[in-house]
Order: sequence, then structure tokens, then C-alpha cells
Amino acid sequence: MSDAPDAAKLTHLDEAGHARMVDVGAKAPTVRLAVARGEVRLSPDTLRLVQEGKTPKGDVLAVARIAGIMAAKKTPDLIPLCHPIALTSVGVELTFREWGIEVEAQAETTGPTGVEMEALTAVSVAALAVYDMVKGVERGARLANIRLVRKEGGKSGLWTAEE
Repeated sequence: MSDAPDAAKLTHLDEAGHARMVDVGAKAPTVRLAVARGEVRLSPDTLRLVQEGKTPKGDVLAVARIAGIMAAKKTPDLIPLCHPIALTSVGVELTFREWGIEVEAQAETTGPTGVEMEALTAVSVAALAVYDMVKGVERGARLANIRLVRKEGGKSGLWTAEE
């Protein structure tokens, strides 16, 4: 089954095909949660430097975690049609894997629209911060597989990605 949208259901276009911000004023506020993940692929040597806290720029994980949280709060400034929302919680976790670092972000709100973009923005910027912190020792680090893995709340309820 495809997640591809039917063109008639694209909500960010008006009748003339122009971009618009969706009106969520009539939607009931509900608790909403989104979880996103991504990967920073690193060489074993760079991964070891990060694990041992020996990278030239300092604590990679702390900087990436804060960058991700800050980014979630700035999502409507970065993504043109996103609503400014009151986030009730944002968390960013970084986990060492054999191939590098897995980044996971969770965003929550109580409101009329979801927090998927905030979670995805948090993961993306946290991964970029990891890259920035290690680029002096590995320019070939790769960001990969950034995706939404779970969302809860609103009219559509629970959605979980097939892994």
C-alpha cells in the first residue's frame, strides 16, 4: 500500500493551485505526538572518537541534542506552511550503532495540528550538528534514512511506519 497522496487531497493548495496555510481553527485540540529517526553514518575511527569524547570540537552528542531541540522550536520559521504551535515536550536521543549514530526525536503538543514536522526537523538538525562536529575528522560522514516512524492524535489517530 502506498502513502502517495491523491492530488485532490493536497491540503496546502487552494482551488487555483496556490500554496496556502491550512486553516486549523475549527479543529479540536488533542494531545499529539510524533517520533522521527535518522542516521549519521560514520567510519569506525570517527565513531570511536565520538564515543570516547575525543573529537576536536567537543561533546558531539550534547551539541546535537540541544541543536535538535532548538530546531523543533524553530520549525515554522524554516518550513513555510507549518503552523507555529506550542510544543509541550521535545526530546532528542542519540544512540551509538555499529554504523554510526541513530538520532531519534519525539515532539508533543496539545493542539489542533500535528507535530510531525517538528520531530523531523529536530532529527535533521541534530544529524547536521553531528556532521558539523565531526567534519574536521571525517568529511565523508553521511546523513541517511530520515523518516517519521510514529504519530499519535488528531482525527487520524495512531500511525506507525512499517520498518
